[in-house]
Amino acid sequence: MAQYFKIHNENPQARLVSQSVSILRQGGVIVYPTDSSYALGCCLGEKTALDRIRKLRQIPADQNMTLFCRDLSEIASYASVNNSAFRMMKSMTPGPYTFILQAKRDVPKRLQHPKRKTIGIRIPNNPISLALLSALGEPMISISLVLPNEGLPETEPDVIDEKIGKQVDLIIDGEAGGMDFTTILDMTGDEPVILREGLGLGDLALN
Repeated sequence: MAQYFKIHNENPQARLVSQSVSILRQGGVIVYPTDSSYALGCCLGEKTALDRIRKLRQIPADQNMTLFCRDLSEIASYASVNNSAFRMMKSMTPGPYTFILQAKRDVPKRLQHPKRKTIGIRIPNNPISLALLSALGEPMISISLVLPNEGLPETEPDVIDEKIGKQVDLIIDGEAGGMDFTTILDMTGDEPVILREGLGLGDLALN
């Protein structure tokens, strides 16, 4: 059974954040809140944990997940970003956006789009997410917690525990979550292209 931590959604308790990171570093799969919905996450180098997430979500091996970063400085290690894209991303982060960027050559192929060699990167605007990433000290692989045959993410931590508590190592209860998806922006060209409309789109129109 998964461990179950109730973490304050505005002032995350350092002790519980540290314990959560320890579970991640031991190869664990966690459920945690973001600024759009609850998500599944694991450490970057944990292929077994990544395979567990794919099995839980019942998604193919070539479906991309998102790299969650704590700030823009981490992105430069994994993706190529031109100056105009960087300025735009700076004005929109942290926030509910997933940026599609050209992956650098040393990024593991399992994180890249198999044909386009791109990677999805996100900086969430959620205190618990950011506390986890800061304590971890590196990005985390993540994907929205949408169970098989469901169209929307799970929102209630206690229900999540009932449904998949035996398939993950930790569930972080940060109170009820949203049922929204991020806005996905392709930043590989001269101008950003909206690939999926979601949260943050209204703010995007103002930029």
